[in-house]
Amino acid sequence: MGNLAAKLLTTVAAIGAAALARKMTDGTWKLVTGKDSPSNPEDPDIDIKEAIAFAVLSGVVMGLARMLANRQATKVMAKGQGKSSKQLADSING
Repeated sequence: MGNLAAKLLTTVAAIGAAALARKMTDGTWKLVTGKDSPSNPEDPDIDIKEAIAFAVLSGVVMGLARMLANRQATKVMAKGQGKSSKQLADSING
């Protein structure tokens, strides 16, 4: 049951991180370019340089947010179970 709770917590953390990352990406894009972020960067009418820049920015922010959320969720679960973070990660993955 502990593994299920750990997986659920990391999933919830990842979903929260994704929502936060999207807001951060939109805000950063607006700050840097002065424009709203592209609603669909895959649209051929959007300049390729703009689409690539947005994809890079959103990928970096999303990756960092998920990694930080998963690390924190693992720490919380490990502390709650009286295990080290490595022990908990090993039990989840194996």
